[in-house]
Amino acid sequence: MTAEQPSFGDPIPPTCEVIEVHVTELKQLFNAIDPSPFREKDLDLNAEEFIVSWARELPGDATLALLVYLDRPAGLPEEPAILRDAIREFFGQRAETSRRRLRQLFRVGRTSLVIGITFLAASLLVGDVIASALRERGIGELLRESLLIGGWVAMWRPMEVFLYDWWPIRAEARLFDRLSAMPVRIAYTRDASSEAWRWDWPAVAPASTSPRAEEARVDLHSAHLRD
Repeated sequence: MTAEQPSFGDPIPPTCEVIEVHVTELKQLFNAIDPSPFREKDLDLNAEEFIVSWARELPGDATLALLVYLDRPAGLPEEPAILRDAIREFFGQRAETSRRRLRQLFRVGRTSLVIGITFLAASLLVGDVIASALRERGIGELLRESLLIGGWVAMWRPMEVFLYDWWPIRAEARLFDRLSAMPVRIAYTRDASSEAWRWDWPAVAPASTSPRAEEARVDLHSAHLRD
């Protein structure tokens, strides 16, 4: 970021690992077909993948920050705060979704464990009965071992859940937590029309602004658009 690129938004501590994104318009960061209110809009899939992939390449304990290079001059003073609120809301929802997946996985794991243990116990019991009944025919032990193998196969799913499946989901939730707390800053360039912000950014106030102030700001923005 050079002196020719004024920037506004959250201060980025020098210890942060900065994720850098370059767009022509801020709305390129968001899913254009998502009908949700602006702060609840999903990020564009390419933007989300780019930010998450960059974050995954950084150390797991690194503090993250987002710097958006924007190919136009600054518009509304609230732009950086609006962008920060939207991005934090998005990744906060992603973190909660990952935790729900983890809870659901553990429920499936517990159910699978009960089924697996029950089937294993039944296999051992039936195997012993068969082995005792067919001891003289020589196939009792074969059937007993077959049932034992089947019982242990039934334990495969709960073992997979509790040994392997849960920790990538927890790591994903923690990554989204870090992304939902990162400071966001916009660096503006000067190679676009000074009025470009009018069709790029919705007149939405940051989350901390009162509803009355938000309505006033929307009215002011509408008046500018009619001029």
